[in-house]
Amino acid sequence: MSVHPMILSGRGVTAVLGPTNTGKTHYAIERMIAHDSGVIGLPLRLLAREVYTRLVEKVGHHNVALITGEEKITPHRARYSVCTVEAMPRETTASFVAIDEVQLAGDLERGHIFTDRLLYLRGRGETLLLGAATMRPILEQLLPGITVVERPRMSQLLYAGSKKITRLPPRTAIVAFSADEVYAIAELIRRQRGGAAVVLGALSPRTRNAQVALYQEGDVEFLVATDAIGMGLNLDVDHVAFAQDRKFDGYQFRNLNPAELAQIAGRAGRHLRDGTFGVTGRVDPFDNELVHRIEAHEFDPLKVLQWRTKAFDYASLAALKRSLDAAPTISGLARALPAVDQQALEHLSRYPEVADLATTPDRVEKLWEVCALPDYRRITPAQHADLISTIYADLVRRGTVNENFMAEQVRRADFTDGEIDTLSARIAQIRTWTYVSNRPGWLADPTHWQEKTREIEDRLSDALHERLTKRFVDRRTSVLMKRLRENAMLEAEISVNGDVFVEGHHVGQLTGFRFTLATGGDGPDAKAVQGAAQKALALEFEARAARLHASGNGDLALSSDGLVRWLGDPVARLTASDHVMRPRVILLADEQLQANAREHVVARIERFVNHHIGTVLKPLDDISRAEDLEGLAKGLAFQLVENLGVLFRRDVAEDVKSLDQDGRASIRKYGVRFGAYHIFLPALLKPAPAELITLLWALKNDGLDKAGYGDLIPMLAAGRTSVVTDPSFERTFYKLAGFRFLGKRAVRIDILERLADLIRPLLQWKPGVQPRPEGAYDGRRFTATTSMLSILGATPDDMEEILKGLGYRADSVKAEDAAAFLASQGGAVAAQAEPAAEVAADHDDADASADAEPAAEAEASASAEPAAVEGEAVAVQAPAEDGAEAVEAKPVLLWRPGTRQDNQRQGGRPQGDQRRGGGPRQGQGQGEGREGREGGRKGGAPARGKRHDGKPEGGQRQDRHDRHDRGGKPNAAKFEARPPRKEKPIDPDSPFAKLAALKEQMKK
Repeated sequence: MSVHPMILSGRGVTAVLGPTNTGKTHYAIERMIAHDSGVIGLPLRLLAREVYTRLVEKVGHHNVALITGEEKITPHRARYSVCTVEAMPRETTASFVAIDEVQLAGDLERGHIFTDRLLYLRGRGETLLLGAATMRPILEQLLPGITVVERPRMSQLLYAGSKKITRLPPRTAIVAFSADEVYAIAELIRRQRGGAAVVLGALSPRTRNAQVALYQEGDVEFLVATDAIGMGLNLDVDHVAFAQDRKFDGYQFRNLNPAELAQIAGRAGRHLRDGTFGVTGRVDPFDNELVHRIEAHEFDPLKVLQWRTKAFDYASLAALKRSLDAAPTISGLARALPAVDQQALEHLSRYPEVADLATTPDRVEKLWEVCALPDYRRITPAQHADLISTIYADLVRRGTVNENFMAEQVRRADFTDGEIDTLSARIAQIRTWTYVSNRPGWLADPTHWQEKTREIEDRLSDALHERLTKRFVDRRTSVLMKRLRENAMLEAEISVNGDVFVEGHHVGQLTGFRFTLATGGDGPDAKAVQGAAQKALALEFEARAARLHASGNGDLALSSDGLVRWLGDPVARLTASDHVMRPRVILLADEQLQANAREHVVARIERFVNHHIGTVLKPLDDISRAEDLEGLAKGLAFQLVENLGVLFRRDVAEDVKSLDQDGRASIRKYGVRFGAYHIFLPALLKPAPAELITLLWALKNDGLDKAGYGDLIPMLAAGRTSVVTDPSFERTFYKLAGFRFLGKRAVRIDILERLADLIRPLLQWKPGVQPRPEGAYDGRRFTATTSMLSILGATPDDMEEILKGLGYRADSVKAEDAAAFLASQGGAVAAQAEPAAEVAADHDDADASADAEPAAEAEASASAEPAAVEGEAVAVQAPAEDGAEAVEAKPVLLWRPGTRQDNQRQGGRPQGDQRRGGGPRQGQGQGEGREGREGGRKGGAPARGKRHDGKPEGGQRQDRHDRHDRGGKPNAAKFEARPPRKEKPIDPDSPFAKLAALKEQMKK
C-alpha cells in the first residue's frame, strides 16, 4: 500500500478568486506565457479547446499541446500544455501550473479530482488556483500561507424580473436543465423570434463550438443552454433568463443554490458592459434576498471539499476496494461518493471472469485504469461494466484491445443519417472509442484509430450541428437580422419566375402585379424584408407595366373564372357593367403600381378584353352594329343580342310570322338561323363562344359566385351534344351555353334542330304511298330510333324525357298490336332511313351550322337500346321454348305532337321549357310561304292543311292571313286536316274512371 503524501503548504500558491467576468482565465493565460513552460487544467473539454486556440494565437501551434481524455495534440517539445483537470499529470516539472474553476472541488461527482490537483500539483515557479470567492476560507485552511487575490466583477449584474419567452430581449441566454426543455424552448423561439443556438453538456465539443459560433457571430439572437454555459464560456450575453431552477445532480432533483445561480447568471455582461438576469416560463420570480445575494456576490463559503485517496492498494481487488473506502484525516475534506469508475469496479468485482483475471497487482492496476473509462453513453452501471469487462479481458489476454471488435463498434457509429437524438447517441458511442484510442498501450495501432474515431466524431458533430440549426434556426431570418444589426442596406432581386429574394433568401412571390410574402414572413424582420422587397418591386412594376403595354394579344388570355391573365399570371378580373358585352375591368395590382404605369396597364387590358369579345363573339357583335336592318328585323336582332344569340322561337312567334321575306333575308345574312325550336346564331355554339357567353351572363347575374358554375362552364363548352342537368342551376345558363334544358338532360340547340329533321319525314309519311322510313308509324305518330339516340348521346329513358320536354306526347301500344298494324301497312320491315347528316343537308337552311356535326358518343351507343325496344319494337316475339316462361315484350311508345288538351290532362303544366302549350303546335315553329316551307322542314310536325309536297290542300291559300275569313272567324277547313281521335275505353278500376263516375253523380 502506498504511503499517503503530506499535504503541501500554500507557499508559492496564489488563489485568484472572484465572480464571473473578472478576467481570471485571461490573467492565467498571460501569466503562463510569461514562463518558459506551463500546464493549465480546465473543467471542460470545450474550455480546454478555447484556451488552446488562444495560446496558439499567441505562441504558435508548435509550442502548445492539447491533452484531454478524447484528444491529444502533442507537438514535439511543446512548452505549454492545455488539459482537462482529469488529464492533468499527477506530477510535473513545468514552471507554471494553473487550475481553473477550483470551486468544483465541492462537486459530488468530480470534486475529488479537483481536490487532488489543488492539493498536490504544483509548478516550479508559480501555481494559480482560479475560482469563486466561496473557496477562500477552505483554501486558507487547507493550504496555509496561500496568497489570495480577489478580483471584482468588471460590470454590474442586475435583476430584470420575469418576462415571457417571446418578450425576452435580443442577446439572451435561456437556461434549462433537461434536453427536452431546451429543445421545446428553442422551437418556440424559432417560430416567434427567428431561431436560437443550443448548448448542452451532452453535445460533442465540436457541435457546441459550432452552436456557440452561430450565436457569437450574430446569426441568431438567442441561446438556449443548460448550466454548461456557467463554466467559463466567453459569450456576448446581455441577459440570462432561467426557464428552470431545479436540476438533477446525478443523485436527486434539487433547487440550485444561490452560488450556482450566480455562476450561470454571471454569463450576462462582458468586460465593462452590464448584464441582467431574470426568470421566464413557469419559474417563480426570485425573492428579494436571493436577488441581493446574486447582485452583491454574497454566498455561503464552501465548507468541505470532496476527497478520495490517491494511495491505491493494488495487491488484490479486495485491497483496492478497501483503499477506496479510506476516509480523510484532514478537517475540511469529506470522502467522495462512489464515482463512475468506483461503481464500475464494484460491479466487475462480482464477475467471476474478471476475478479470475485480476490476480496480480499489475492486473488489478490495469483493471482500475480501465474502470476510468467515462460513461459517455449515459447507460446503466451494469451495461457500462460489461463494456469495461470486454476491454479488460482483451488487454490482459491479448495485450491490446481486439481491433476486430473495435472496428465493428466504430462501424456502427459511422452513419450521419437520423435526427438529433440518434446522432447524439452515435457521438456518445464514438467518444467512447476515441477515449480508448488515446489511452497509451491499449491498441496495437493507436494512431490509425485516433484518426479514424476523430474523423467520425467530427463528421457526426457537423451533422448534429446541421440538424440543430435546421430545426431551431430560421436561416433567412437570422441572416437578415444580422444584416439589419449591421445597418446594412438589404439587397433584393427578382427572378424570371417571379421569386423575390432578399440577401439571397426567398421572401415571397411576385405574381403579375401582386407580391405575396412567403409563409413565416411575420417575424421580427418582416418589416425590413418587405421594405427591401418593395424597393425592388417598384422598379419591377414599372418594367412589367411597360412590357404589358407593348405586348400582343397572344400574351393575354381571358379564363372561365373571369380573370385576365398575362403570361399566365392574373392581372385583372372582369365585373358587370351596364352593357353585358362591355364588362368592367378591375386591375389586380399592389399600390406600388402607380400613376401613368397603372393607367397604361388598365387601358391595354381593356383593349384586349374588347378585342377578345369582339373576335370570339363576332356574329353577335356584327348584328349588334348592323345598320341595314329595319323594322321587325332590327327588333329581332336587338332581342338576339340581349339574349346573347339564342331565342326560343315560341317567344318571338308573332314577330317571326310578321317578318316579311326581305326582312328574313336581311337578318339571315348575319348568320341567324330560323329553326323549328330556336332562333339562334350557330357560330356561337362552338366551345369558345359558348364559354365566353356564359361567362358574360354569369358576370351580369353574379353567377361566378354561385357554387358549381365555374366547373359547369368548361363542360358545357367542351363540344358535348348533351349533358346531365343539375336542377339547382338556372335554365338560362344552359340556354346561353347553347343547350336546351329538357328534364334530366340538356341538349345542344343545333342537335335539337337535327332531331327535328329526323322527326319531320316520319310525320309526313303517307302510308301506302311511300316506303315506310324507320320510325314512321301511321303518318301521325313515330317511334324513337337509334339515329335519334345517337345524335343526342342519350338512353331510351333520356329520349322519353327529351321528347316530352319538347312537347311531344306518347301513346303506348302493345308490341304485337304495333307489329300487326305495320304488317297491314305493308311495312313490317322498315326501309333504310336516310342518314341524319344527309337529311339535315337536304332540308336545312343555307345557314345550317356545318361545324355542329353530332358526336355519336360511346355512352349513347352503349346505353341506347335497339330501336325495336322503344322505336320500332315491332318484331314478333319468338315462341318460348318448352318449359320456359314467355317474356312479355315491352310496349311501344308512339310519339305525336302535343295538344292543349294533352297539357290540360297533365295538370296544365308544360314539360321542360314549354311554357305555352305542350309541344309543337299550329303556328309554332312553322310559318307560311317560304317560311312555312322552312318550318315544315324544321318543325316536329307538318303544318296543318299542307300536302307532303308542301302545297296547300283543297285549294287553300298559302297566305297565313287566309286562316280567318273576312268576318274574323276561323277557317273551319283548317281543323279538318287530322281525323278526330278515337276515344279509348276507360279502365273501370282506374282513379280517372272513379272520378268521372263521381262527377256524374254530382251532376244528377
